[in-house]
Amino acid sequence: MKVALVSPYDFAYPGGVTAHIDQLAQQFNRQGHEAWIIAPSSKPGNAFEFDRFVRLGVPVPIPAGGSVARLSLSPWLLKSVRSLLEREKFDVIHLHEPLTPLLPWLVLHCSNSINIGTFHAYHERSKFYPLASKPLRHWFNRLHGRIAVSPMAKGFIQKHFDGEFALIPNGINLEGFSSDVEPIAKYKDGKINILFVGRMEKRKGLKYLLMAYSRLKWQFPDIRLIVVGPGTPDKDSYRVLGEHSLQDVEFVGSVSQDDLARYYKTADIFCSPATGKESFGIVLLEAMASGTPIVASNLDGYATVMEDGMHGLMVPPKDDQALAAAIRHM
Repeated sequence: MKVALVSPYDFAYPGGVTAHIDQLAQQFNRQGHEAWIIAPSSKPGNAFEFDRFVRLGVPVPIPAGGSVARLSLSPWLLKSVRSLLEREKFDVIHLHEPLTPLLPWLVLHCSNSINIGTFHAYHERSKFYPLASKPLRHWFNRLHGRIAVSPMAKGFIQKHFDGEFALIPNGINLEGFSSDVEPIAKYKDGKINILFVGRMEKRKGLKYLLMAYSRLKWQFPDIRLIVVGPGTPDKDSYRVLGEHSLQDVEFVGSVSQDDLARYYKTADIFCSPATGKESFGIVLLEAMASGTPIVASNLDGYATVMEDGMHGLMVPPKDDQALAAAIRHM
């Protein structure tokens, strides 16, 4: 079977949706199918290890929902999409966030294949869907099958678009987080390593982890915070770093999937202090697969992945005091 997986987001910029697509494409290929990835990218297509990656458009950063969505808005996109689909004749096209402009809309417009849509997002409310529900209904009706990755994602999309949705949680390749993964040698110096993995966006809650870390550092001087993920810290996070003159905080930026597994293996505690709008939590699965204890915000999306007291500790979001207490307990 020839399958195209479509991402509306910049594939060069790490995130839960792009990681999910990458893992899914690899699994399709392992099962003998022919998987392609179609996405905008701020890097050339040959920058990726995946052989059948098609770069369609250069992404433009657009603020959305407390995050920054990097979407393709090229005026030449329609011609490129039509040419690709006519040439390759995919059996199935699997669109992730199919109602996100612009690439998924154009793929649905040109597709003569079976179209499957996976919905990842969760927001307490949406300004976009109520305003655009009528035109979006056209694209929604072009889907032959619909998937939601969590009950929160399903409930969110069903508020605006009635329909049947299969509930299929995200997964990861456990082999990448096996017990023989080597920790990073320079961090195995006797210090306690606390790990954060995520984009440098306010909703990921780095500020609250830094505040919790400042509470703990004076009491436990041998702790270290390792921050993995693209971007630069927001103004509030910089302020906390400066006001408390925090030591042993290392920002390492984006890392490869292989190195990411090594960072999880290096960590003594993994912390995900997100403030909201998380429909799932792939980072929690990765930490579990690595055997790393977890402290995370008590969000509905996270609660579908982990159970408080069993897989780790959950604390109220935006509560640095509770976060510090949970890390101390660990």
